[in-house]
Amino acid sequence: MNAPESQAQEPSTPQPPTAAAPEPAPATPVSEAPAAAPDLAAQLAVAKKEAADNYDRYVRSVADLDNHRRRTIREKEELRQFAASRVLEDLLPVLDNLGLGLAAAKAPNADLKTLVGGISMVADQLKASLANHGLKEVNPAGQAFDPNLHEAISQQPSAEIAEGSVVTVVRTGFTLNGRLLRPASVIVSTGPAVAAPEQAQA
Repeated sequence: MNAPESQAQEPSTPQPPTAAAPEPAPATPVSEAPAAAPDLAAQLAVAKKEAADNYDRYVRSVADLDNHRRRTIREKEELRQFAASRVLEDLLPVLDNLGLGLAAAKAPNADLKTLVGGISMVADQLKASLANHGLKEVNPAGQAFDPNLHEAISQQPSAEIAEGSVVTVVRTGFTLNGRLLRPASVIVSTGPAVAAPEQAQA
């Protein structure tokens, strides 16, 4: 009798629910730490390489800049020393002709008229050589006085030269490529002389 009762009670016995399979736990940061360490090391190595490359470029740039500065100073010094070489080359024939003129002047039978003509030719040659390099004479005889180019050292009356114009050029001026090197020293006219009024007789 007991056995059948136990069999009859078995269906009424509640069965515990079947446990579901546990889901896999999400990865924790602790598990990523071993993988992140190599990444940081690689980034650090890359950063160190970039820093070394940047420092190398900096050192090279400083060296190039220093070399450029020294080269510029050397070129400026050479330019200062040899800037007048072209002018001097053009003046050498003038010196040659001047030497020939001096030799002719020392000759026992030197002709004064010939010497004067030779010296005039040398002077013209010198002016032409300097003009080729931008030198121009300022000779304002009879022209209106210009304070930008002329220097008045005196005044005098003149019946031929209008007032405010140059009567005499005492020293020729010069300009170089339009820039004044030396003003012309001139005497300026004050116009015709004014006769002094006669004193009234007492």
